[in-house]
Amino acid sequence: MANHFLVLQTDFGLGDGAVAAMYGVAYTVDPRLRISNLTHEIPPYDIFAASYRLLQTIKYWPEETVFVSVVDPGVGSARKSVVAKTKTGHYIITPDNGTLTHVAAHLGLEAVKEIDEIKNRLPHSEESHTFHGRDVYVYNGAMLANNADYFNQLEKTVAVEDVTTFELGELYEADGVIHGTVDILDIRFGSLWTNIPSSTLKTAGIENGDTISVTIYHNGIKHYQNYILFGHSFADVLVGEPIGYINSLLNLGVAINQKNFAETYGVGTGIDWQIEVRKI
Repeated sequence: MANHFLVLQTDFGLGDGAVAAMYGVAYTVDPRLRISNLTHEIPPYDIFAASYRLLQTIKYWPEETVFVSVVDPGVGSARKSVVAKTKTGHYIITPDNGTLTHVAAHLGLEAVKEIDEIKNRLPHSEESHTFHGRDVYVYNGAMLANNADYFNQLEKTVAVEDVTTFELGELYEADGVIHGTVDILDIRFGSLWTNIPSSTLKTAGIENGDTISVTIYHNGIKHYQNYILFGHSFADVLVGEPIGYINSLLNLGVAINQKNFAETYGVGTGIDWQIEVRKI
């Protein structure tokens, strides 16, 4: 059985024919496939963003949905190509370069198979070594979305603990202060999405309507500090005022109502950007 859902993510953009070529390969394998785009606007080579966006999206799709994520700065190198089955019953086809980090940490991987890039690829593409998104990843994604047993037909198993991952930001509470990181942005609006879950805020006694102290550091140097409202939504403050809130992933977000927080204060993302939060 298979549900025929295939979801694509790349850093290719839509300025040329690369994504359309991937669609064509998938439909050649099975014209019944239902193909959707997660995004094709991952910043070039940004494996962290690719990993995070998978976590952001995957659990809202039915079981057996196949995700193809191609952010592959090592294309043509010795890095593996893999298919991961998650503990939620989804499949991810991707380079083994860290793209599975967030899903592995938060959802869990049940099993992983290696794709033979010589055997399991688009027929007659053997001389192409720089477009594995078309020739390897979406081809295998379409085969799997067409027939879930294709996963079992892949011969080589990769131990889950051997999958390539990168370091995620620390999260801990000490002396009434929650320490976390700014993981990523709500891109279009520039809001900060942190790794601090709502459960940690509740444990610290932070409730809607409280004032919280927010301090942001870059590589240990203080970059921003303010007292802001912790509210339900942006409308709880006036236009131009900052607010803390629970985002769609049930983590702490920090925003400015109808303005771009990241641009206004020059805040970036990743483990070099730490955030401290406490109740006032």
